Amino acid sequence: MKLIIAVVNSDDSRNLLDRLGRQGFSATVTTSAGGFLHVSNSTIFCGVDDDDLADALTVIRESCTSRIQYVTPLPPVMEPGEMHIPTPIEKHMGGATIFVVDVAHFEKV
Repeated sequence: MKLIIAVVNSDDSRNLLDRLGRQGFSATVTTSAGGFLHVSNSTIFCGVDDDDLADALTVIRESCTSRIQYVTPLPPVMEPGEMHIPTPIEKHMGGATIFVVDVAHFEKV
């Protein structure tokens, strides 16, 4: 058995959970935030049998596509009298960061 931990953009999480459910996979989701731009993410935990791992990863890859978005980072700490003109930067959003972990024991009570 494997545990999939997928960190995805919050915009993709609902679609991903729906598609996983239609394929017969159970998943748990928690909210999280990125460090640089504090973008809202979702962390999805999904336990799968070894034989179903490739199918689950395919669903994640197809549901979480990467896209480019322009965002304005938080302003830097400044001294009084200094002025900061925010400049949007190009950021790749979406996609997924996926971890697959071996599970030594699984129990559902």
